[in-house]
Amino acid sequence: MISKTQRQQLFGLAIDAATLDEALARCEGAIRTRSRMLVGVVNAAKIVNLRKDAKLRDSVLECDMILADGQSVVWASKILSRPLPERVAGIDLFEGLLDLADQKHYSLYLLGATPGVVTALAETIRHRFPNAVIAGWRDGYFTDDEAESVAQRITIARPDMLFLGIVSPKKEIFLGRFGAGLGVPVLHGVGGSFDVMAGVTRRAPESWQRVGLEWAYRLKQEPGRLWRRYLRTNAAFIVQVIIERFRPTPAWEPQDLRTTNQARK
Repeated sequence: MISKTQRQQLFGLAIDAATLDEALARCEGAIRTRSRMLVGVVNAAKIVNLRKDAKLRDSVLECDMILADGQSVVWASKILSRPLPERVAGIDLFEGLLDLADQKHYSLYLLGATPGVVTALAETIRHRFPNAVIAGWRDGYFTDDEAESVAQRITIARPDMLFLGIVSPKKEIFLGRFGAGLGVPVLHGVGGSFDVMAGVTRRAPESWQRVGLEWAYRLKQEPGRLWRRYLRTNAAFIVQVIIERFRPTPAWEPQDLRTTNQARK
């Protein structure tokens, strides 16, 4: 039996009020019992975007554990009197799970990024976490026709953990089609963490992370590409927090359940 953490209802989502250590413990419990633990992480941008993107929203609702990846979400939870204990960044959970694999000799599969990046990442993991078993890896540049064979390779490898460094919505589509049949206990979409751990991009210093400015550090590295996105989503999130304070969002339902409930009315 996997222990559960308290959840806080925020922006229509039941977000787990978990610390990093608690999230790691739940993942280890899933590995021991061979139960599914699909991890989802939310930041300000995702909370803004899921209001208009049903596919993204349903992919988050499908998760067995939803964590606050953004410091702004933690701050908002306190403003809304539904506090979350801390930020659990996707990359921190990724590294924590790799450390767990190193301690317990768990196996993992890496799926995503370019061929060069995922290969470099595998070498980094071998060096930093020598007792972790790398069951396989594959870049994220595969076609829809190739997706089934990719899923078959993962199923055959039988890893304890699958890390996906694939962009949305390709990641959600892949997990929606094949996730239930992979037989992998822990499934964690890690975003750009492959690039960071492989040394291709740099993560913000801890001083920037502590004050919730990791997004600003990324903006500093790629201003031309990111400034419009961050301006739009950050402003929209602030407005959403104000609205949430006086008119909380009703709990979101997956699309299939919404359709069923509407048919009953």
